[in-house]
Amino acid sequence: MTTVLITNDDGIQSPGLHALAEAAVAEGFVVVVAAPDTESSGSSASIIGAEPDGQIRMQRREIEGLELPCYAVRAAPALIALIAAHGAFGAVPDLVLSGINRGANIGHAILHSGTVGAALTGGANGARGLAISLDVGMNPKTHEWAAAAKITRRLLAGVVAAPPGTVLNLNVPNDARAGDLDPQPATLAPFGIVQTTAVAPAGEGDEGGVRLTVADLAGEHDPRSDAHLLAAGRPTLTAVSAVGEAPLPDSLR
Repeated sequence: MTTVLITNDDGIQSPGLHALAEAAVAEGFVVVVAAPDTESSGSSASIIGAEPDGQIRMQRREIEGLELPCYAVRAAPALIALIAAHGAFGAVPDLVLSGINRGANIGHAILHSGTVGAALTGGANGARGLAISLDVGMNPKTHEWAAAAKITRRLLAGVVAAPPGTVLNLNVPNDARAGDLDPQPATLAPFGIVQTTAVAPAGEGDEGGVRLTVADLAGEHDPRSDAHLLAAGRPTLTAVSAVGEAPLPDSLR
């Protein structure tokens, strides 16, 4: 039986997490839910969470409609995936499903995503990883979790059959009709939806600061990219990798 860890960075209370768990259960997997007790968006692959005594605190939770082990963990999602790989929640997972995130995770800015960080950590520890995000935009009137869950269910058999270490990033338009579409292979856009704006210059002896904002991407994008395809209403699927070696630049050889 395939063992699956369900986590996210929006926290244990997120409807997207619950929809994802229901999808995995419906596929007959052995499922455990372990998610941050509070929102951990932007935590990347952080392993912050241990208390001063070295313990990682967690509590059992009951989630309506889910008859399976559920834990609220005082830790970032990547740390949850890491301790799961060492048996913290029972059997070591074959698959880490992370999401369904409230908001797209696209472009090179996925480096900063706790949703993607958990999937990458699962892959780095011998599981497969799939991060799932719903492109709700800035002011959504509805959240079509079911559409993202429907696509995820169709992908699960192929993800489980992929080699250990495979990590995929799925983005789904916030449209009920998107659940019937097949995701398009996509490249990563140059950056993402997180933008940095200087609000006070840093000077000697003065306090300065910058402001991080989240905004929809503007302008033209490579038609092969996740940003372009998602903006056109297409679900996107991108294979991603964690940190690895790269050739040294010629100037250092």
